[in-house]
Amino acid sequence: MEKYNVGVIGATGMVGQRFLTILENHPWFDVKVLAASGRSAGKPYAEAVGDRWAMKTPMPEKFKDIIVKDAETDVDEIAKEVDFVFCAVNLSKDETKALEQKYALAECPVMSNNSANRFTDDVPMIIPEINADHAKVIEAQRKRLGTKRGFISVKSNCSLQSYVPALYPLDKAFGVKDVLVCTYQAISGAGKTFERWPEMIDNVNPYIGGEEEKSEKEPLKIWGEVKDGKIVPAARPNFTAQCLRVPVTDGHMAAVFVRFENKPTKEQVLACWKNFSGRPQALDLPMAPKQFINYYEENDMPQTKLCRDLDKGMAIHTGRLREDTQYDYKFVCLSHNTLRGAAGGAVLMAELLCAEGYIDHKE
Repeated sequence: MEKYNVGVIGATGMVGQRFLTILENHPWFDVKVLAASGRSAGKPYAEAVGDRWAMKTPMPEKFKDIIVKDAETDVDEIAKEVDFVFCAVNLSKDETKALEQKYALAECPVMSNNSANRFTDDVPMIIPEINADHAKVIEAQRKRLGTKRGFISVKSNCSLQSYVPALYPLDKAFGVKDVLVCTYQAISGAGKTFERWPEMIDNVNPYIGGEEEKSEKEPLKIWGEVKDGKIVPAARPNFTAQCLRVPVTDGHMAAVFVRFENKPTKEQVLACWKNFSGRPQALDLPMAPKQFINYYEENDMPQTKLCRDLDKGMAIHTGRLREDTQYDYKFVCLSHNTLRGAAGGAVLMAELLCAEGYIDHKE
């Protein structure tokens, strides 16, 4: 197939770096443009990043000499060179919304890793295995923007991508009423390494700004439905969340407590997880995990270090399913926060939208 030409906006940050490690040898996407703030613009990518390369693997050689463009002032130039862009900028919410809309209005689809547009009601927030059908709202968004190609699609917060995939098939089968979740989130979720955040060594921080609200509200949009050109959030389940930062490089874990309308057996829960798959698996997309939800029988699994990188870092891992004294069941979940939760999730979303015809090649 003809490859899509893509750009990475916010390429010097941690998520931008993760995009490049994924896209280095991607079978569908060819990176043509790297963009960042004005401080980096005009420099070769390797110089712009300097000593801030945070990935475990070396910086890909093919990107080192690309001259970084200005993400904010070179929009029209970038839009002419690519079929779409991935966006992971470090700007205020209002600045991010304005920038993403600027690319969309330039007829350049935006695959956003940012939170700014997650609650714009005609912007789909897609976990590809769960709510791929929300992409149909793009038609209404294009009508609002007055565009033919341009639109914005976002991925959800990284923390909830560990537990929402495990809850979604259970809700479809048995009706989920109430969810209590405690997340234990890696420092890379804050764009940090231990070298740059030594205060987190041997430490737990019980507060992550804005994270609990996202963890409670975003699942309801994912659970929602498209009506009259808008995504209407679901009224249930009821979520309550507490989010902690823990001294782990990558991988968000969640302790989940759930109450059902119709309580299933443990065997029914396990069968739901084993048999659940979505459009990415049906379409055999490059970043799609073969087995979406993996369950571990061992009492001490899943473990972050052992499981986070399996199946391209895109699988969901569950374990310790057991009955609870106050809720019906409790279990733990794990996902890789910068792969499934961030850059990898956005790449999979782009693959889905390309495969379903929402992104085409520029003429």
